[in-house]
Amino acid sequence: MEEKKSQQIQINVDPSVAHGIYSNLALIAHGPTEFVFDFAAMLPAMPKANVGTRVIMAPEHAKRLLLALQDNVMKYEQQFGQIQLTGQQQSRTIAPFGNGNKGQA
Repeated sequence: MEEKKSQQIQINVDPSVAHGIYSNLALIAHGPTEFVFDFAAMLPAMPKANVGTRVIMAPEHAKRLLLALQDNVMKYEQQFGQIQLTGQQQSRTIAPFGNGNKGQA
């Protein structure tokens, strides 16, 4: 049997990107070949939310992002406690984290 060699990826973060952007609003759209994520900040006394960055992904990568985000939120909640959602946000969650329920078709 052939052993699978683990491939290590080196990632560099340019200093101009390293500071990141603040986002408290994400808008998601999709078409047959991509998902579009617009990250924006909605600030008090500001009438508009400005998109700080847009990320475009293939559907496969969007699903991988979903799974990675679920895994990281579960790990976060194990370490720091459950994240409480308020208002409509809770009912809009597609795949609730850590509730143990599994959907059936």
